[in-house]
Amino acid sequence: MTTRAEPGDEQSDPGLSAIMCERRRLTNLAYRLLGSLADAEDVVQETYTRWYAMSAREQQAIESPGAWLMKVAGRICLNLLGSARAKRETYVGAWIPEPLPEPTESVHGLSGVGVIDPVDRVTLDESVTMAFLVVLDSMTPAERVAFVLHDVFRYPFGEVAEIVGRTPAACRQLATSARRRIRTAQTPAGPGAGQAAIVRRFKAAWEAKDIDALIGLLDPDATATADGGGIAVTHLHPLLGGERIARAYARIASMSGDRTTFLECTVNGLPGLVAWQDGELATVFAFEIVGDRIRNIWAVRNPEKLRRWRMG
Repeated sequence: MTTRAEPGDEQSDPGLSAIMCERRRLTNLAYRLLGSLADAEDVVQETYTRWYAMSAREQQAIESPGAWLMKVAGRICLNLLGSARAKRETYVGAWIPEPLPEPTESVHGLSGVGVIDPVDRVTLDESVTMAFLVVLDSMTPAERVAFVLHDVFRYPFGEVAEIVGRTPAACRQLATSARRRIRTAQTPAGPGAGQAAIVRRFKAAWEAKDIDALIGLLDPDATATADGGGIAVTHLHPLLGGERIARAYARIASMSGDRTTFLECTVNGLPGLVAWQDGELATVFAFEIVGDRIRNIWAVRNPEKLRRWRMG
């Protein structure tokens, strides 16, 4: 998919037109590829820096500034994905994508928590749920870029090939491999209203330290993963099994006592929870719910990944 600029825009100010039309699209692409809004913003900034490094004549020679920007952003993300793998080797504990709040929600009295300029907002759809991003993170950089560009942004493989640096046929195979990973990892989830009810019941059972109720809400093979980034205290390795998770979470509730408050919220477009401890936002919880059971819990405690949730 090539985004064309409006007629005449290139002659007046192609750079301005590209910024106005493409900035949000670039942010959406980079967040899906990197799983970090902070990194996505850096990618967008670097993309525009490269645009303005060109002369006016060079800019005007580009038929579609929007397509040029997307191509440059895609290549920057591909390079970053390669270096991210090396950085993960020194990351303390599990790495979870940065969770995103619903811009219109109010969390613990903060109206519009996570307020972002409308052109920088990430579109919250099925391609940014935590479960989906976790599967994307398991892919090779080339698989991830080929799949997101083609299946999410509808770019033809010919254009994907220019970004990935492989043939269109190779990119088609990469996308096929990525789809296979997604089909293997995911099963259809229930309706949002049903998921919200399950999260609400989980919250109530957790607050009550009701281990049996927690076990009943968790899939027997459930997994709970936490990301403290070496900054916040949490379990370094995933907890496996519904009963083990229930008992561990009940202990957490007992230890925190009245210092912690749990509130329902929207995390990456789906029902989730936030935990406030001693008046400070401490954790954002995302869930994968299959049928009427919770199959995955992702608890993000790394404060560097929660800055959007602290913005008022």
